[in-house]
Amino acid sequence: MNKLLALSLFALSGALLGGCSFSKGFEGELVGSEDRPYYVPQEVPFGMVPCPGGTFHMGQTDQDISASMVNMNKQVTIAGFYMDETEITNNKYRQFIDAIKQDSLDVLGEEYVMTELYPDTTVWVRDFTYHMGDPLLEYYYTHPAFDDYPVVGVDWFAAKYFCNWRTKFRNASREERGFAADPNFRLPSEAEWEYAARGGREGATYPWGGPYLRNTKGCMLANFKPGRGDYVSDGYAYTSEVGSFFPNDFGLYDMSGNVAEWCDDAYMEASVPVVWDLNPTNPDDNEPRKVVRGGSWKDIAYFLETGTRNFEYQDSARSYIGFRCSMIQIGMGTNRKLN
Repeated sequence: MNKLLALSLFALSGALLGGCSFSKGFEGELVGSEDRPYYVPQEVPFGMVPCPGGTFHMGQTDQDISASMVNMNKQVTIAGFYMDETEITNNKYRQFIDAIKQDSLDVLGEEYVMTELYPDTTVWVRDFTYHMGDPLLEYYYTHPAFDDYPVVGVDWFAAKYFCNWRTKFRNASREERGFAADPNFRLPSEAEWEYAARGGREGATYPWGGPYLRNTKGCMLANFKPGRGDYVSDGYAYTSEVGSFFPNDFGLYDMSGNVAEWCDDAYMEASVPVVWDLNPTNPDDNEPRKVVRGGSWKDIAYFLETGTRNFEYQDSARSYIGFRCSMIQIGMGTNRKLN
């Protein structure tokens, strides 16, 4: 039987079986499942910036002045992801609280929303002894003058809940348009956070490179505590509006200073030699200590270093801890041009 006759018989058999469900228009060819959601190449979510994947040396970049031995250097690889260019602000968090009150108050209960999700404004009084925090307690979250300041008084659980709500909020819109769902918003892993903070600079002490805290004009490069009893040399006594200082090379603002930031990882002193060297993470629901990175408006420069590790208890809300979200990049490698 010659090839032409064989192909003719194959085409005829396909036509005869065309009405059968198992061949449904594909005439016996392997072409993949039908009725898949329409996929639009992943776009950078509003307010986020792409962090292209890469390899870097994670760990301390300067002297371990506390002799903690908890952040020895290790080469790791991070896959590409997106990260909020600034910390989540009061007004963005307010959108979340307003949506929860409108849609989920009956399910969650007012007590849960107001005690677990609503920012704890009393942190401005409780965190510091003999400190006049009453004006900030009253105005910091509620007054429009502070809309673009980072939200604080939010514990690790509330930050995680915000990420879950943001995921559902975004994907509900995509589903209405017939698009495939985007990956979940989430807190960054500790490794992602450090990689993003360095902005592609190998061994960078600070997000801007370092090792200095002022630029050539003498201006402070972050919002922190420059000296004993001195909080205002950087221009702000407390937090600053997000984006008030220069971004790093990835376009991320305030990766050092302003407010420290929750990470998804549980804190473990020996995590460096234990975790894998590809997208390392340490999820442990039994460990109440969660990683906090970046230092804040009340911290000395040591806590601003990209390699300094710190923690806070997951149910503790503070006046100096906020957060930002991350999202993985899908369908692309590290060498492909990002949106």
